[in-house]
Amino acid sequence: MADDARFSEAIHAPNRLRICGLLRPVDSAEFSVLKDTLGLSEANLSKTVRSLVELGFVTVKKSTSSSRTDKRLTTTLSLTPLGQYTFDAHIVALQRLAAEALGDQ
Repeated sequence: MADDARFSEAIHAPNRLRICGLLRPVDSAEFSVLKDTLGLSEANLSKTVRSLVELGFVTVKKSTSSSRTDKRLTTTLSLTPLGQYTFDAHIVALQRLAAEALGDQ
């Protein structure tokens, strides 16, 4: 990955970056957990997730949950392989930028 440093304007927006950062180390996360963790409104998170889906970085899955007593579906989000690659390359680019700025080359 060291040679794959690439700054991504698409991921760099704060909420997009935070969502990708939370999804990167896990297989998936529930929408409600991300909403609470990030302190975003449902509408704001939905809009941001929609843009990540359109970019091909995130997938959304809706399914029934055995822990629910009602018929509402649970929404889970995952990073796609493209999302993982783009996020990783973006983080490497940021690390290099920070190292250069701090003189740690």
